[in-house]
Amino acid sequence: MPRIVFTPQLRRFVDAPDFETGALQLRAALEECFAAHPRLRGYVLDDQSHLRANVVIFIDGRRQRDPVGLSDILQAGSQVHVLQALSGG
Repeated sequence: MPRIVFTPQLRRFVDAPDFETGALQLRAALEECFAAHPRLRGYVLDDQSHLRANVVIFIDGRRQRDPVGLSDILQAGSQVHVLQALSGG
């Protein structure tokens, strides 16, 4: 089963446990995760349900390709890492 892993920085603000899903498309996998953990949605997606500009997703070590439709395909053993960009000054 694909596993979604959230960055520790995100966990400072909201409960973001690792999540296993049977979905084999990124959008469907995220929707399953958000159904179980609704507060995560606003940290990952914007109000048009697109990936937020400060969030990056890697699937099996490769950056996902479709930040709008989130149509990337997952494999049964995929690792999906959701990261927030860090900024500083």
